[in-house]
Amino acid sequence: QWLSDRKKRALQKKDVDIRRRIELIQDFEMPTVSTKIKVSRDGQYIMAVGTYKPRVRCFDTYQLSQKFERCLDSEVVTFEILSDDYSKIVFLQCGRFVEFHSQHGHYYKTRIPKFGRDFSYHYPSCDLYFVGASSEVYRLNLEQGRFLNSLQTEASESNVCDINPVHFLFAMGTAEGKVECWDPRTRNRVGLLDCALSSVTADTEIEGLPSISALKFDGALNMAVGTSTGQVLLYDLRSSNPLIVKDHHYGLPIKSIQFHHQLDLIISADSRIVKMWNKDTGKIFTSMEPEHDINDVCLYPNSGMLMTANEAPKMNIYYIPVLGPAPKWCSFLDNLTEELEENPESTVYDDYKFVTRKDLENLGLAHLIGSSLLRAYMHGFFMDIRLYHKAKMMANPFAYEEYRREKIRQKIEETRAQRVQLKKLPKVNKELALKLIEEEGEEQQFSKKRKQKNLPSLLKDDRFKVMFENPDFQVDEQSEEFRLLNPLVSKISEKRKRKLKMLEELEAQGQEEEEEPEGKASDAESSESSDDEKGWVEEVRKQRKLLRQEEKLKRQERLKEDQQTLLKPQFFEIKEGEEFRSFKDSAKKQKLMKKTLEDRLKLEEKLGTLNVSDTTVGSKQATFKLKKSEQQRKQQEAEKRHRQERKTLRRSASHLKSRRGRGQLFH
Repeated sequence: QWLSDRKKRALQKKDVDIRRRIELIQDFEMPTVSTKIKVSRDGQYIMAVGTYKPRVRCFDTYQLSQKFERCLDSEVVTFEILSDDYSKIVFLQCGRFVEFHSQHGHYYKTRIPKFGRDFSYHYPSCDLYFVGASSEVYRLNLEQGRFLNSLQTEASESNVCDINPVHFLFAMGTAEGKVECWDPRTRNRVGLLDCALSSVTADTEIEGLPSISALKFDGALNMAVGTSTGQVLLYDLRSSNPLIVKDHHYGLPIKSIQFHHQLDLIISADSRIVKMWNKDTGKIFTSMEPEHDINDVCLYPNSGMLMTANEAPKMNIYYIPVLGPAPKWCSFLDNLTEELEENPESTVYDDYKFVTRKDLENLGLAHLIGSSLLRAYMHGFFMDIRLYHKAKMMANPFAYEEYRREKIRQKIEETRAQRVQLKKLPKVNKELALKLIEEEGEEQQFSKKRKQKNLPSLLKDDRFKVMFENPDFQVDEQSEEFRLLNPLVSKISEKRKRKLKMLEELEAQGQEEEEEPEGKASDAESSESSDDEKGWVEEVRKQRKLLRQEEKLKRQERLKEDQQTLLKPQFFEIKEGEEFRSFKDSAKKQKLMKKTLEDRLKLEEKLGTLNVSDTTVGSKQATFKLKKSEQQRKQQEAEKRHRQERKTLRRSASHLKSRRGRGQLFH
């Protein structure tokens, strides 16, 4: 696909594998786009329509090549092969034209009142039923060569139609999401299905009203309906509820529906994917997702071959052996598939390297995205293997050396694994880890004899892993709690060892079933346990006495240190011109100096040392009162007290004089 035609021809001369490639039908393609593809009833001819320019091509399967090509005046919406071969064809064109072709070419051309979207041929009456952008269904009788009375429906527009091949019931899908069924004999409507309501289920998400985009009958009773929102509904004509609802999960209109009777499959396609699923269970059989958008799907009768019309020049042909045998005109495909199954070979791109976007960023080639040096494929790109090697050498010139070192390290580790492995103790709580390892070994021996399951080790448990890694969990053996608890821990471990030894002796002697030894053993255990308790109490008392003595020694040392330390006086120098008041005043002064001028003015205004007033001119006048020193303040207070004392003395003297004049002085 990446090569030009000239390079392809050059490769075909040189490469044997390219010469062996299969091209079923020569030039099976359209100039630009293919829109519809159909197979004649005898299976000999495949007809396809497309653009540009609008044309129809007929391919002869017996000759594996194109039989003829005819150009048309306007694009074809859909077409129908009326005969067993290509001798009678009807084309519905986008300009409201209906064109008839015979074996020799163009035969007749007529026009319908409104734009058509689909049509069906009723074989018993030779009527063509046209549906489109109208509420009417137009009927054209090919035997009489004239239009008949149209069918009046309730729909505003119709998209698709189909006629049942068994009882010739005419069904049409409307833009409102309904299917109307008509009887051609009486020209009356016999049924109405609301598919838009039935397509909404708990698992589906629908945006807008779903219209009918595909319609296909299967036998006398089954009918499949495709919606514009990507759902396929399978109906039994005797029920208004669907048997199964299948969602494509793409939200795209269903373009085509086909039935495969051998495996009970329904082949439904939207513009992106072709899905094959079981019509009873809805289980996916397989799916195909071509590179280009799909316009139509055609299943070759009684075979496993599929053909698709795409938004690309080339029309795809798929052969799936599970669906059925190959057609008789290409029966050699069965032998090829059998050989491929016997000798499976994976496809290897020798000249290209697949890289992801992250790989390109690591190589420094992200700027090549979108250029001809990178070919987009799936979730990455294909690039020339020579360019990849050059870029890798420039990005990491020591890659081979690193690879060599890694291989040497792996070999050394493999040889080390054959040596005797020593148990490594953790860096934190080594004594506790050693104790746990010893106890674990004893318990394993005991469990083997008793045939019990081993308990998980604390060293391997992730919940206690931090206790042997973090130094904060280091056990302080000099702490008061550990020293008081240590006698109990040591005694418990000794007791466990005694029990294990005693059980081993009992097992060796085989006296487990006798009653008297059990009594003796229990008495011995009780006596030993009482001795252990007494010894533990004594050891705890000893530890407490030692702790008290240590506390006394610490207190005495503190008292000695306090007595030895002498209080030395500290001297502070006062600047010249300043008077020492107190340390608090200096701290206040420092805080006040850190404040802004505005804050200091507000504070002085509160204290009364500053007076701010407005003048007649509009400016402000500020009057400051200087602060007095501490000595001046004390002198003023002493003068004030002295003046008050003198006033009191004067008052008392004048009072005495007045009383003497009156003769009222008493001793």
